[in-house]
Amino acid sequence: MPTILAFAEARAGQLRKVALEAVTAARQLAGGDQVHAVLVGEGGIGAHAAALGQHGADVVHVCEHAGFARHNPEALAALLAAAANATGARVVVLPASAHGKDVAPRVAAKLKVGLAADLTAVAFEGDAIVGRHPVNTGKVLATVTLTAKPAVVTMRPGAVPPAAHPKAGTVQALAPVGDPSASRVVTTTLVQGNTAKLDLGEAPVIVTGGRGLKAAEHFAIVEALAEAFGNAAVGATRAVTDDGWRPHSDQIGQTGRLVSPDLYIAVGVSGAIQHLAGMRNSKTIVAINKDKEAPIFKIADYGIAGDAFEVVPKLTEAVKAARAQS
Repeated sequence: MPTILAFAEARAGQLRKVALEAVTAARQLAGGDQVHAVLVGEGGIGAHAAALGQHGADVVHVCEHAGFARHNPEALAALLAAAANATGARVVVLPASAHGKDVAPRVAAKLKVGLAADLTAVAFEGDAIVGRHPVNTGKVLATVTLTAKPAVVTMRPGAVPPAAHPKAGTVQALAPVGDPSASRVVTTTLVQGNTAKLDLGEAPVIVTGGRGLKAAEHFAIVEALAEAFGNAAVGATRAVTDDGWRPHSDQIGQTGRLVSPDLYIAVGVSGAIQHLAGMRNSKTIVAINKDKEAPIFKIADYGIAGDAFEVVPKLTEAVKAARAQS
């Protein structure tokens, strides 16, 4: 089985969780064969190469250039395509993050092959690459078969949890293709939200509020529960963000963020199919809703039929007490 190439996404000089997921997926696909990872950024990004080796990268190709300080899709696509050709990669694995969704089609176009996007699983079947892709808001899993070489795939964030699989992680310098600073597409400004908040894609626990909270100020009970966990992020439904109760960056669903945390707590969320499409792959789902017939209960592992304004504060106190004893 030939080399599998993984793109290790970084942002603002920091390795993202999806980078470790991509390398883990590549390692699972490669079996005992070689996994090469590509790590790109400005000076100093190579310091994260060891983490990629711990998750299964035999070789980490590091490209440090000031032109990669911000998102640079054209230069990155050229670099990844060149790396795929140079390593003889059979598969190129990228995360289906906002960054990956921008770069992956460009890589596939440069390699003159198709793209299988937003996969939740990928494997070899003979000489072909077969992936699973959720369709119809997650109600159906489509099977996608790629025979072109190399195959370019993107993996849905959270679909393949990062797993330790220590390898050599040998670092090799990688030169950019041309001058990254001369790209036609230029990111002039990077606007970051509240950096103190845990990103929805990185959080192991997500507490989401819906219209059942009745008013924006009532999100305080959701925030208090998230704070009690200490490692939780706050999400919202589309109805809530459309009403201006929460920023659109908090939206989870078919037209928002796709998440797969270890624990997902839905507070006052009815469970519209568009919302379920964004969170149904969560490992454990807890629903709190006073409507016993709410669709969210059909996919929840645990359900509490009750008034959120009574249940959530008690749950918050219970979480605080449990953490105090640990």
